This record gives sequence, C-alpha cells and structure tokens, in this order.
Amino acid sequence: MELEVELKKAKQAGRKLVSVSDKDIGAVLFKLSDLLKKNKKEILAANKKDLLKIDKKLSIYDRILLTEERINELADGLKTIANYASPIGKIIEEKPLKNGLKLRKISVPLGVVGVIFEARPNITIDVFALCFKAKNACVMKGGSDCALSSEILMKMIKKALGKKLENAVTLLPNDRSVVAKFMRANNYVDVLIPRGSANLIKFVRENATIPVIETGAGVVHTYFDETGKVSMAEDIIFNEKNRRPSVCNALDTLIIHKSRLDDLKSICKPLISTKVKIFADKLSYDKLKNSYPKELLALAKAENFGKEYLSLQMSIKTVNNIQEAIDHINTYGSMHSEAIITENKNHAEKFLKEVDAACVYVNASTTFTDGGEFGLGAEIGISTQKLHARGPMGINELTSYKWLVYGKGQIRK
Repeated sequence: MELEVELKKAKQAGRKLVSVSDKDIGAVLFKLSDLLKKNKKEILAANKKDLLKIDKKLSIYDRILLTEERINELADGLKTIANYASPIGKIIEEKPLKNGLKLRKISVPLGVVGVIFEARPNITIDVFALCFKAKNACVMKGGSDCALSSEILMKMIKKALGKKLENAVTLLPNDRSVVAKFMRANNYVDVLIPRGSANLIKFVRENATIPVIETGAGVVHTYFDETGKVSMAEDIIFNEKNRRPSVCNALDTLIIHKSRLDDLKSICKPLISTKVKIFADKLSYDKLKNSYPKELLALAKAENFGKEYLSLQMSIKTVNNIQEAIDHINTYGSMHSEAIITENKNHAEKFLKEVDAACVYVNASTTFTDGGEFGLGAEIGISTQKLHARGPMGINELTSYKWLVYGKGQIRK
C-alpha cells in the first residue's frame, strides 16, 4: 500500500461526502446491517482464526471474541445510527451585527478521522458507521491480534459502500513503518483517536503531529458511602467487576467508608463465585481475612491503586470521609467513570460536583458508560480529556463548525 496515495483518496472522499444525501447514507448503513447478519458464518470463521493464537485465560480474548449475539448487536446498532437525524448542517447560533452582516454558525464534519485501535474488531464497524453518518472519511489501523476479523468486517463495509463511495473508509496494513507515517500525516488526517491500552494512547500522544483525542484507559472507582445500602452495593460491585472485566468501564477500586467495614464480608461474598482477586489495604484486609478465600486475598501495595486491571482483580481502599474518597479518585483516576453508592443527597451532589471524570454516577453501575447505552448507537471511543469531546463519542462529537457570513457589500474601515 502506498500510504500517501490512500490518504489522498480519503481526503477527497471526505470532501465529497458533504454532498451525499442523508437518505443514501442511511441506505448504506442498512445494507451493511443486513450483510453482517447474512455473513455471520464467514465473520465468525475469521474471528476463530484470530482467537486460536490467544490464550483463553487472557483478558484480550474476550475483547477480540465475536459471537452471534455481538454481531447482531453491531447490526442493530447500525440501524439505530442510520435512523438518527444528521448532525451536519445544524444551526448552532445565528445573529445579526450592527453593520448589517448576518452570522450563522453551523455544524460541519471534522473531515478525515484517523483511528488506531487494539484487539476490538467491533471498532471497525462502529468507527465507520459513526464517521459515515457524520459525513467524515475514516482511516483505521487495527491491532494484529484481530487482523482477520477486522479484514472480513472491512470487506462487508466496502461491499455496502459500492465503488462510488469505497474511499470513504480505509483499513491500513499491520506495518509499523506505515503507522509512524500515518501519525504524522496531518496534511491529510484532521484528528487521530487511539483506542486501546494506556501504553497505546501514550505512544500516539507522544509521536503524532495530528491533533489527538485521548480515549479508552479507565481506572474506575466506586465509593461506598457511610449511608449506602448494602444490598445495592452487592449488586453494583458484582456487576461492575464481572459483567465484562476486560473493558474500560469495569471496576478497579472499591473505596469504602471506615464505618462500613463490617459490611465488606457481605459486599465481597458474591465475588468469590467468580474468583475475583482482591488487593486490600490493611483495614479492609483485616475485615476480610477470615471470610474471603486466602488464595484470592492479598495486602495491597502502592501499585495496586491507580491501576486498570482489565481482569478479575480489584483493590480496596478505606477512607475516613467523602472528601478523602474524592481526593483519592482525583489522584488515581483516569477521568473515565466514577461512582458513589449513598443515600445522602448532599454527599451525592458533592461527589457529582467535585469528581473530575467524564461520567459520574450516583447509585448505578459504571458499566453503563457506553455509546450504545447512552443512546448513541455506538461510540468511536470514550474521551477522557476535556478538549472538543468528553465521555462516549457519538455522531455529534464527530463534528466541528464554521461561520457563514451574509453581507450586502459591507467593507471594514
């Protein structure tokens, strides 16, 4: 592949997409949805080949795994996105000036969106669908661990697009030299979004000359307040840790008020069934050592806090008050998703106001941090920064704006 040639095609395709009708965009997304469902066997066969290279015990296995249910979810998400109103051409602001000029601020596509991702073949579909709906071209570089899965999904995308629109999406080969050039192709790519580990995000941020939107890494905490309900904590903590431990919205650290340490036995009991390894600070360790399996319990070290586990492991931190909990989160969190379990409205409001994260929850599981759950159809990533977009990024976050200025011959003195 000649990278510059492909990126030129993407740039040109992005400019042409502005004039493609919303009806035609919807038709492509519906066609792709049907293709995914009709070609499940071919998709699963390719995915199986990727999985053969990976130990089932590793968390990456679940991230790469495609099932009929997951393919159906992808297909249904495409229809959801297709049915949304276009985010392009919306009037954001409109006003007349004293000199007679009329200003209108409207939403426009970003242009060409670059995405570098690891071990999540579904991203191929999500990125394309969201970019295409927002009339952006996209260039993707997937991980080698899910290469065959991404390639078969790209085959479906190209088939749905047809010859006329095929350059609206590009999947780059697994070649490090290509990646290095891609990250510096700011003449062709308008924004770059890494999706994957903290190491990937750091690598892209430090080496790219294209503007970067950071997504992905989630060091997630849940604080069990002095007024929290034990039954609620049992359900939420189990769900946050076990639903899909390999993804970024899974729980990493339970923070507990010191007055509730006697409830730890009850809260942690369900975790035994899934063999969750707990790294507990001294106070919580002493409360658990006679009830939690010895082989699954260890005294926490400094490195057990501020860590994204992506597996059936977690830590526990004891605090004296809500301020200590907030301070711990703001020190060790990654500004992704944080939660409090409490019946105290003042504590809930304080937590919502002072915790610095993209998504902050009261009495609910952090596993809801997801584009599909937020009604976005899918997500291109979960932004953990504050410039341009924050939290799950859907079609509206894949737009910029421009000013339209209408005059009658005015000149500036």
